[in-house]
Amino acid sequence: MFTTGQLVFGLLFFIAFATVIVFQYRKDLKLHKKYYKGTIWILLAFIGFIALIAAVKFIYM
Repeated sequence: MFTTGQLVFGLLFFIAFATVIVFQYRKDLKLHKKYYKGTIWILLAFIGFIALIAAVKFIYM
């Protein structure tokens, strides 16, 4: 389905992209800790809400 060149390009692109993302995240880590403090609770509430919707769906199905 894919040629060898396409697979090599995809692998190299993924490695380069992941490397850039990691370096940028480490560079901005201080800002993330300062401005996004407490956002874990929003994430947990969102996951809980989705779980509640799924539970209701399976209970009343």
